[in-house]
Amino acid sequence: MEKVDFSVWEKINLIVAEIRKVEDIEGADKLYKLTLDTGIYGERIICAGIKKHYSKEELFGKKIVLFENLMPRKLKGIESRGMLLAATSQDHNKVVLISPEKEVENGTKIY
Repeated sequence: MEKVDFSVWEKINLIVAEIRKVEDIEGADKLYKLTLDTGIYGERIICAGIKKHYSKEELFGKKIVLFENLMPRKLKGIESRGMLLAATSQDHNKVVLISPEKEVENGTKIY
């Protein structure tokens, strides 16, 4: 694994966000369209390949960690503006979302 300078880490904005809406994406068997409340950063839409690991009901209202300043990317015609953080097994059969352990405000920065 390549080593990165601390200055690279300082550029990444990780924040707490809350999932407010979970939608299927036509023609996507792995992706959900998630609408997030990011507090001071406003509403945010991302696409996440977690459909096989989480139901809509499990996701709604869940607090997650969001890579907020990732360059936008189009997935299935939807502009995904960020990426959630998850722990994944080597074979990708187990995916677990990273969440704050206690209640914290949406938009709170992660250091």
